[in-house]
Amino acid sequence: MSDSSSKPPATGGPGNWSFTRWSTIGQLEALEVHHPLFQATVFLQGAHLTHFAPKDERNWLWLSELARFQPGRAIRGGIPVCWPWFGDPLRNPPEIRKRIASSSAHGFARTALWRLEDVRESAHEVEVSLSLSANDDFQEHWDGHALALITFSFSIRGCQIALTTTNLSKAPLAFSQALHTYLPTDDIQRTRVLGLGNSQYIDTLKDWDYVSQEGPVYFEGEVDRIYETGEALTVVTPSGKRKLTSVGSDSTVVWNPGPGKAQRLSDFPDSAWQKMLCVETANAASDYRVLNEGQSHTLGVFIGRA
Repeated sequence: MSDSSSKPPATGGPGNWSFTRWSTIGQLEALEVHHPLFQATVFLQGAHLTHFAPKDERNWLWLSELARFQPGRAIRGGIPVCWPWFGDPLRNPPEIRKRIASSSAHGFARTALWRLEDVRESAHEVEVSLSLSANDDFQEHWDGHALALITFSFSIRGCQIALTTTNLSKAPLAFSQALHTYLPTDDIQRTRVLGLGNSQYIDTLKDWDYVSQEGPVYFEGEVDRIYETGEALTVVTPSGKRKLTSVGSDSTVVWNPGPGKAQRLSDFPDSAWQKMLCVETANAASDYRVLNEGQSHTLGVFIGRA
């Protein structure tokens, strides 16, 4: 992650921003970054990044053409923030499960309204920070008190996301999470993920059995796996490569719905499974985290060129 000493300078309120502006997309407020070197779009709902691209390049993220930008509705694509639990509540460890009062997957952060904390700009970089105070306002979903702070750093080199969780309660806080990154491909059957060889994964499609990965990950039909590694990965598609480098993570989720599940997903074209994949930087399964009072943990990923 970036060294704080190299951060762009604070630029104050919107009137002082050179490259960043407020925008309304559908029914949601967003920050649009139009820098000479790159562009990005971050929604306040969900602290959801849907677009990042260096100048004259296509979006580095996959966004569904059927995505709807409505209050309380998760956006299909980009990088949803799954927090303070990942996946099915019932598949989480007891320490996490006991706090959850909802049957919904992936927590509430991705549909909550986050607060803009800061925008910093320079000739080479733009940094956007947002926060979510998970307090009694969310007690119908979850029993806990925590602060989530997410910082997006955009540059010509790529896109960096850092999600820091701080426990504001006196009792230990157990949580799981993921940065649910959707990536585009021209052809999923000619796409592979490098860096997961020689690791074990939980195959959620086969009774959550443990399987050993040998060589690259290829996609044939539905894939839904939790790998027990946070090593740097390279995603190879027909149009190029991306490198994902994580911090604070010892688990990686690889997902593609395949043709069958694609037809049952909301805001997802039936054939779109051929044009996307998810490689998610996570603290999932046995990689969940526990924070004592006042402690913090940062989960992050840098998406760059390979």
